[in-house]
Order: sequence, then structure tokens, then C-alpha cells
Amino acid sequence: MPDSKDKFILSIDLGTSGSKTALANVYGEIIGFDFQGVPLHHLPDGGVEQDPDDWWNAIMSTTKRLLDKELVPRENIVAVCASTQWSGTVPVDKNGKNLMNAIIWMDMRGEKAVRKVVDGPIKVEGYNVRKLYDWIRMTGGAPALDGKDPVGHILFIKENYPEIYRKTYKFLEPKDYINLRLTGKFAASFDSIALHWVTDNRDLKNIHYHKKLLKNTGLEREKLPNLKRSIDILGPIKKEIASELGLREDVQVVMGTPDLQAAALGSGAVDDYAGHIYIGTSSWLSAHVPFKKTDLFHTMASMPCPIPDKYFIINEQETAGACLTFLKENILYHKDELLREEAVPDVYKIFDRIAEKVPAGSNKVLFTPWLNGEKTPVENAYIRAGLHNMSLKSTREDIIRAVLEGVAFNQRWVFKYVEKFVKRRMDSLHFVGGGANSRIWCQIHADVLDREIKQVKDPIQSNARGAAYIAAVGLGLFQFKDIHKYIQIKEVFKPNPDNRKIYDELFEEYLNIYKNNVKMHERLNRVG
Repeated sequence: MPDSKDKFILSIDLGTSGSKTALANVYGEIIGFDFQGVPLHHLPDGGVEQDPDDWWNAIMSTTKRLLDKELVPRENIVAVCASTQWSGTVPVDKNGKNLMNAIIWMDMRGEKAVRKVVDGPIKVEGYNVRKLYDWIRMTGGAPALDGKDPVGHILFIKENYPEIYRKTYKFLEPKDYINLRLTGKFAASFDSIALHWVTDNRDLKNIHYHKKLLKNTGLEREKLPNLKRSIDILGPIKKEIASELGLREDVQVVMGTPDLQAAALGSGAVDDYAGHIYIGTSSWLSAHVPFKKTDLFHTMASMPCPIPDKYFIINEQETAGACLTFLKENILYHKDELLREEAVPDVYKIFDRIAEKVPAGSNKVLFTPWLNGEKTPVENAYIRAGLHNMSLKSTREDIIRAVLEGVAFNQRWVFKYVEKFVKRRMDSLHFVGGGANSRIWCQIHADVLDREIKQVKDPIQSNARGAAYIAAVGLGLFQFKDIHKYIQIKEVFKPNPDNRKIYDELFEEYLNIYKNNVKMHERLNRVG
């Protein structure tokens, strides 16, 4: 068995856009990685799915290509740990075979079923008061009314695909499905199961399914997996997979965690109240906290995380980096008869160069980034994105910077309630995810939030890094409290006081845009 410094971990980072396999040492240093995209399937009435076999094929392909680089001796790889997209649902039979596509976190088809479950004679914010009390007291939150949580997915399947529901042995989160493929074992972690809203999370040492919560949601205990900690070892990798990859048969699979929690670890902001921003397809602004608390009115709560004695603040902006992808693929480089040249390979760097030349405030062009509704600080499945205050003088350059600023304005909206949640000012924030590679986006966030932004080195590796830390802790090779020693800050961005006035002005109008248009968007986008 190699020494700790010579032990390595395969970190699986399965996001919405695709799967990355990274090779890391026990201190979270990424030695190498490989990525492969995965198709996204949009269906009528708000359906969004992915094929679990596409996930698995991408994981195996990226792992093989990575290992073929011979960056480290294969016999020195001691563990596999996954971080994946959260709030997805894969129904599987007793043999572990998926019975349909995975319903992922963007899917809204369960809305009607959830609203039926949470209904009652006396309601607050759309929830039966009695059930809401149970959910908040025990879980920290409640099923999202937009149907995007797994409880919505499962109820949708039960109503619309009864034969699949009948055949389902277990409903699994994406991470727990990947672990099943790796080990043949059915299990969920305390953090991955949280958005089913059926676990009592009041005591972090005794998180368990609760009969009353199961009754409130209409979920069946026997169709849900047994629970473990994120740092628990699920078991050795299947012999046939070890053979196919050329790994030792005693390589251990550690339970792992969803992407929000992994990024929190990989950002290095692990102390209580140390905040971080993540921008990938979606985004969030979070911190670890020593208490359980809920802000129902802004869809924010402290939930279980991989660190056994801590919670972390859960919130989510539905579309962040996805806004730039939308700008590139649907507007600027949309493949129609108007396109006469190939798309620029690294167009995002060009976006950065263009945005740097536009004055702060984008000449008062405003972009609202609600391309798929919003989660926090408002839960609204119907609100939609828009470009506002355009004139004959507005340019493509203004629009590009406005998209970057619009995402930051939404972060400011969330940040306002995060600071209220923790009851203290957060003077600096670590920045991770693909969006943190952009210097201009880092500076825009510093200016819009009026806070110091610390750009973490290799920010796109935060999820893989976090998964590696979990595996190292699970194997007894590392401690979470030491993470901050190994996180490197590439650059620190301080707020530019010259931009304070314009961003304060535009942020107020940003909030007004939501308030003034919320009813219109509901009329336009409510199904049926």
C-alpha cells in the first residue's frame, strides 16, 4: 500500500453539461482530468431529462482516457468519489437497471402533483400550514412548488407512468445512481436525500426517514435507499469495472456528495460563515453554518453537508453560466441560415475582452437571467429572462456585458438575504466554478456586491477537489479542518468605488423589473 502522499483518488464530477473525471491527491491537488459532454433533452410542459447511460458512458470514457495518460501509477489509486448534479431522479429496478431517462433538476412537470400534496384548508405561501410546520421543523425546508425537487419527479412518475412506478425498486439521486453502477449497492447520503423532504435533519448524528414526513409527501419508504454519511465507504469497486479500468480490486468507493456541497469544500471556504460563490450552469452563494435555520420566504435553508457536524446554506440561481451559453448558441452563433462562419472555439474569452471595454452598467442596458424561472431569493417557475432599456444606440457589446452584470445582480439579490440569514457581514467571498475563470466577471461581482472577491486557483475543479477531500477524509488520510491550508487564491478583486453609484441605481431597477412583470410572466408561461 503506498504512503499517503503517493495515494490518489478518481474524482467524478457529473454536471448538467457533461462528466469530468479528475485525478487528485489526498490534498485536493488536481493532477489531470478529462471531460465529455452529455446531451440534454427538453420535453413539452417543462420536461428536462438526461439518459443515465449517457452519464455512465461519459464517466467510463473520460476515466479510460485519463488513466491512459499514465499520470500516476494505477496501483496508487485507492478510491473513487463522485460529486454530481443534485435534485435529479433515476428510477431503477432490483437489478439496478434504469427504467427511464433521469428527470433532472430543471424539470417542472411535477408542479401540479406537488401543489396537490402541499394543499390544505389553511395555507401560507401555498402550503398546508400543518404540513409546512412539520417540514420546516424537521427537514429545514419544504417541497418546491415548481415541482423541480425529487418529490415532484417521483409523484409525476407515479401519476403519469404507473407501470414504471410499480417496477421501481429504488428512486436514486444522480450521485447515488453512479455509486450503484460502481458498486452494485443501493444507498443515499444524508445530503443527497435532503431534497426529498422526508428526513429528520434536526440531529446531524441521527438523520433518518420520518414516518410523518413520508406521509406528508406521499413517498414510500421501501422505494427509497438506505442512508449513509458522505464520508462513509460504500464498498469496493465492482471487479469487472476494476478489470476494465486496470485498477486494483480493493479500490474503495466513498459515498460522496452533490455539487453544491462539493463546491463548498473545493472552494476552501470551510469555516463557519466563510462564504463562496459558484457559477456553473446554475449558481449559488453559500456558507457553512453551525445551526439549522429556514428562510421560507426566500427559499433558503441550512441543510446537511459532508462535514458531519455542520450545515450549509442552500440556495440556487437557476441559470448563470447557462446565460452565456444561451447568448452564444441561441443568439450570436445560432446555427441557422444567417450563420456563415464557424463558431469561434473560445468565444467566452472574447466575451470577456468585449465586456472589459464597455463601461460599468452596460450603458444602462439590463439583463434579467431568469431563463428557466428562479429558485432564490424568489421561487417562481414562470418568470423569464429579458433585455431591458434597449435603444437605437445599444450594441452587441452592451448586451454581452449586461448578461454578465445581470447574473451578478441576481447574486446581489440572494446575497442580501444570505447576510440576513447568518446575521453578519461577509466581507469577502471565494469564487469558484467555470464563471470564476473570467477576471472581468470576478471584478463585476466585486463591484455589484461591494465585497472582496477571492478567485480560487483552478476554480473549475472545485467539485472534483471537494470530492477528493471527502474520499481522503473517509479513508482517514485527511481532515476537513485542514482544507484551508491547501487552497490557493489566484487573485483578489476589490470593489471599485467609482462604480458604486451606477450599480446601486441599476440594482434597484432590476428589482423593479421583477415586481412590475411577475404577473405578465405568469399569464404567459403557466401551463394550461
